Amino acid sequence: MERLWSRIAVRVGSVGLLVGGLVGGVYLGERQDDQLTGDRVGLVVQADAAELRLLKERHGQHAAARAQRRQAEEEAAAKAGAAAKAAASKARMLNRRAIEKKADEKRKAEAKKNGTVAFDGPIPSSCNEFKGNRAIGCALMIDAGFPISQFGCLNKLWNKESGWNHRAENPSSGAYGIPQSYPGNKMSSAGSDWRTNPATQIKWGLGYIKGRYKTPCGAWSRSESTGSY
Repeated sequence: MERLWSRIAVRVGSVGLLVGGLVGGVYLGERQDDQLTGDRVGLVVQADAAELRLLKERHGQHAAARAQRRQAEEEAAAKAGAAAKAAASKARMLNRRAIEKKADEKRKAEAKKNGTVAFDGPIPSSCNEFKGNRAIGCALMIDAGFPISQFGCLNKLWNKESGWNHRAENPSSGAYGIPQSYPGNKMSSAGSDWRTNPATQIKWGLGYIKGRYKTPCGAWSRSESTGSY
């Protein structure tokens, strides 16, 4: 009887081992399947992350390229604007020079016609509102170191004395020219052409004013108070 129970126990144990092996195999198989599935998911996630990084890199490159294009376009527009401004400024300058040249040629032609020595110096833009001997007087006054603000006094002074006529002569005193030098030949210290050259007369007159009254306004104040200067 004991042998029988012993054989039964052995068989039951064998069956138990067999069943345990089968169950373990099934469990191991499932674990292996789960591991393979997890590996595949990990690879997919890694691939997606790599693709996302690539997309971000390309987006950054495109953004940098657009920024560079905008900067280049802005620089090109600025250069074009500067070039246009420079061209317009040059055109205005050339036009102004052409006008000044034409006026100078006209002045010289008129001077030649009446025997007057023509002025060949520059007339600054601050004197453009004046014509003829007044424009020459304005230019030479500035050249002598007086500010443009003094020309109002000089203009009134020599309007009163001669009307800016370089041939004006006072028959009673013999005073001559724009500044009404007395006698007229005093102006020869500024040039031998003092009779026919407005510039020579003006240079002498400005020197006279500077030596005695410091400024044209000082000379005009003297003329206003005494009737002469």
